[in-house]
Amino acid sequence: MAAETAVSKDSLHIPVRLYSFLPPILELILTPTQLIDFSLVTSGVSTAKKEAARAILHGFTTAGFIYLKNHPIPPDVVDTVFAQSARFFARPKAQKEKLAWTTAKANRGYTALGKEKVTQLTDREEVEKLRDDVPDLKESFEIGRDGEEGYPNQWPDEKLYPHTESLNGAPNGTSTNGIADSEAEAKAFKTVMQDFFARCQSLNVLIMRAIALGLSIPESFFDEYNDVGNNTLRLLHYPEVSKRVFAQNKAQVRAGAHTDYGSITLLFQDSRGGLQVQSPEGTYVDAAPIPGTIVVNAADMLARWSNDVIKSTFHRVVEPPAPLEGEVHPPRYSVAYFCNPNFEKVIDTIPGTYEEGVPGREKKYERVKAGEYLMRRLEATY
Repeated sequence: MAAETAVSKDSLHIPVRLYSFLPPILELILTPTQLIDFSLVTSGVSTAKKEAARAILHGFTTAGFIYLKNHPIPPDVVDTVFAQSARFFARPKAQKEKLAWTTAKANRGYTALGKEKVTQLTDREEVEKLRDDVPDLKESFEIGRDGEEGYPNQWPDEKLYPHTESLNGAPNGTSTNGIADSEAEAKAFKTVMQDFFARCQSLNVLIMRAIALGLSIPESFFDEYNDVGNNTLRLLHYPEVSKRVFAQNKAQVRAGAHTDYGSITLLFQDSRGGLQVQSPEGTYVDAAPIPGTIVVNAADMLARWSNDVIKSTFHRVVEPPAPLEGEVHPPRYSVAYFCNPNFEKVIDTIPGTYEEGVPGREKKYERVKAGEYLMRRLEATY
């Protein structure tokens, strides 16, 4: 089977029999969308590939979210990315702010705790008021495509890793040559993230091909829109937080309800939990972490591209399950890879997703240039 699903009370398709040691009812609570075996897409077997493509499209047209298992990014690669991310965010704030995010057009660099407010609001004053009232409890670091003229990545160098300081109480490196250790650490961060960026871009192409198959259009339809790699790798850190913060302000979240802006998003989670997905009924359902999987959601531009056949679903990060001991929620880390069409491409409604003169099937959206659309959306969130 390409997808293992049941239907929850909130009309979301839910993977079943994921954990042999959990009772079925708990499995349903844990996983609010489809679990798809992505090896069927990469196996080369035509019938299995088509079945998986249909399952992927079904997940995106119903819940807007899917889980992928048996995908081509090895677990040890993901673990290394998370380890490098944690080391970066453990640096003093003053060091991280040397790499500060500057503009929506560049969309690269460090964003401090409380600076960004993810929301669907577009009025700057309304966003600022919401940010003041209910700030997002996260910090992030954005990495874009290397080599984009005028917009270099804000790679940390040895100046961000001075050997005279320590990381979580332990000296940086083990060599007596502190400068060499700092250079090596900065180089390792860059190498790891560049490799991961390329792996995610390759997976993006494969998923978009599967979506094309599911839509019964040529499998290569999206290739010319994805070959540049105008994507963003985002490292996210949600610092530890007292349970009292959420008790005192019932509207407080770690990241506000929002949809993503591009085509699809690949999300890698740690085990802490807190991600929720909105159901068709408007309620929020936990999208619990499943080891070895990637959560993939459709985003606004793909919904627009498909005439809303594909759903871009609201999601948020809320207070996680209560800690077993104490009054503090531990930190949460995640890594998001935002996939976008090439910025210079004009996005027009996909053939077959509309039919003029047929009620409910009319073309809903005008043509739009991908980069300009994304810039408008990003500028409203900072």
